Amino acid sequence: MNKPFIISVDDDPNVLKVIDLDLRTRYGKYFRVFSLNSGKNALEYLKNLQEKNEQVALFVIDQRMPQMTGTDFLGQARRVFPTAKRVLLTAYADTEAAMAAINEVGLDYYLMKPWSPPEENLYPVLDDLLRDWLADVFPAGKRNFGEPISHFP
Repeated sequence: MNKPFIISVDDDPNVLKVIDLDLRTRYGKYFRVFSLNSGKNALEYLKNLQEKNEQVALFVIDQRMPQMTGTDFLGQARRVFPTAKRVLLTAYADTEAAMAAINEVGLDYYLMKPWSPPEENLYPVLDDLLRDWLADVFPAGKRNFGEPISHFP
């Protein structure tokens, strides 16, 4: 089995570059990280992944994007990959939307931008979510694509 995906979506190229780098740095050994600049492009990509029987472990999605909010994206993505963990990136002004998304789309967590330093504000949250995902998908403690879950960061 191939490594599962972590998908990030943000319309701001600078933010997308930073989140992609942060995700690849920490999780690239265990997951395939793919970053897209729009919800529409990401949904098309998800359909392609579904057709290939790939797995998505985590979505990290910006709330404020043109044409589609992060909450709207996560609602649609949840239908395609229901076991994937869902994280919404928000600005301070968007915390109400994030709170609503907890019930609306089964949001697992929301993070405020900026999340720097990632070692304090990003990785601990994502580590826990990814460990939970791995334990749910591979309950015997062994991943089909590598080392035991206990070796995950």
